[in-house]
Amino acid sequence: MKASKLREQTDEELQQLCDETQKSIFELRAKQGIGEASDHPLRIRNLKRNLGRIKTVMRERRLAKHG
Repeated sequence: MKASKLREQTDEELQQLCDETQKSIFELRAKQGIGEASDHPLRIRNLKRNLGRIKTVMRERRLAKHG
């Protein structure tokens, strides 16, 4: 997901997206741990990058509010 799309979302939507992404990463790692590995490494990498983008936008907003 592009950062420009993330900036269009509200704080609540970003927080929800962050939680969902973290849950997805956790579930994929659990599946990987029990031996179900198909395209998980690539999917996990993409989810981690998206999570970083989400957290970056959230931090930018938090810093802008506090000056």
